[in-house]
Amino acid sequence: MRTRAMNLAASFALALASLLSTPAARATDIAPIPAADFSLPGRDGKPVSLSSLRGQVVMVNFWASWCGPCRQEFPILDQIYGKYRPMGFTLLGVNVESEADLANRFLAQAPVAFPILFDRDNTTSSLYGVSAMPTTLLVDRQGRVRWVHRAYKPGDENLYLDAVRKLLREK
Repeated sequence: MRTRAMNLAASFALALASLLSTPAARATDIAPIPAADFSLPGRDGKPVSLSSLRGQVVMVNFWASWCGPCRQEFPILDQIYGKYRPMGFTLLGVNVESEADLANRFLAQAPVAFPILFDRDNTTSSLYGVSAMPTTLLVDRQGRVRWVHRAYKPGDENLYLDAVRKLLREK
């Protein structure tokens, strides 16, 4: 069983990495791919797993404190989280740095209400083929990755909103 799970995770990573490595694939709907589960510690030290959020639309945003576009999009992500959370939406901000102090200093300047998780050894970001900051993906209520976006520039939030609304309408 463990070998099957490892093979599934490897297949997922290869499929997603190939999508993310395409230069034109900055933002794209994708054919549903079962999302690889992960469990990462939150700011309070308690682990949060993707599978525990099944039934919700989940945005996973990989970010770093040194990332200027991350700083720009954080207030916007927080607004999206606040508006759509009552409708079955959640957002996980996954920091990819080895030192939590860097993330905590960033968060002191750009506070958000959505959960922040720490991928200190980059296992999860590697599993998802993250090669640019920020990288954002949407997981549907059935636990499938349906949308991927690399980088951020002002106006991209409209792409986020369109994708979130589309998945929230699905039951």
